[in-house]
Amino acid sequence: MPKLIFLDIDGTLTEPGSNNPPASALEAIRRSREKGNLVYLCTGRNMGMLAPVMKFGFDGAVALGGGYILAGNEVIYDHPMTKEQFETAMDVLKRNEVFRTIEAKDVTYGDEDLGDFLKDSEGGNSEIERWRKALSQDLGIRPMGEYDGRDIYKIVIMCTAASQLEEPRQLLEKDFLFSIQDVAAHHCLNGDLVNRAFDKGQAILRVCSHLGIPVEDTYGFGDSMNDLEMIETVGTSVCMENGSAKLKEISDVIAPSVTDDGLFKTFEQLGLF
Repeated sequence: MPKLIFLDIDGTLTEPGSNNPPASALEAIRRSREKGNLVYLCTGRNMGMLAPVMKFGFDGAVALGGGYILAGNEVIYDHPMTKEQFETAMDVLKRNEVFRTIEAKDVTYGDEDLGDFLKDSEGGNSEIERWRKALSQDLGIRPMGEYDGRDIYKIVIMCTAASQLEEPRQLLEKDFLFSIQDVAAHHCLNGDLVNRAFDKGQAILRVCSHLGIPVEDTYGFGDSMNDLEMIETVGTSVCMENGSAKLKEISDVIAPSVTDDGLFKTFEQLGLF
């Protein structure tokens, strides 16, 4: 029976915001796949933002935090927000001056002044660094004014104070999980607004069911709190040394950091190649 391996991207497979994994990580993935194991990306990125990484050779992808799942070339799950959910969320977040980045399947739109806000967010976590680099390198984030009404799966939120999320939580928590990062970023509270219909853990169960692989034979590698449900679901959970302290506490294995050949060393340790 093959093993099923799920890899977060930013802070796990690559340095945050990068599309180029270390050579050692690619070698570990190649060897593991040659052994007959299946390796999936499991990320908050949408298909547009993860496309540059897919070229390195993966068996599928959990995108948008579990809202869109690709097994080989087959779409096995596709769950955007309803129009009512989206409009309610956008209105209450704007009213509370929360910065919003909305993610469609292939395109991302961000509030026009998000870049100025992020310039002051020093000492950030992997998700802050991803957005900072995406904006500075023009990685396809379009101005919110260009949004054309297409389906949206996930909203990334950033603000300066928890009080700005009080009203949004009151209106939205019945339908959405507020996945807030626990690694401090100066002047910035950030996280994801994720539909309760899915998460990375539920996505892993969907892939297991589709492939007929027991969840006991799954491995999940992550670094931040948006990987929590993945870490809680897989048979063997791995948190990177550069990751969240809370995630490390509940993970089975702590891998060396992404810059210290962490994936290669841990694939080898776990017998995945």
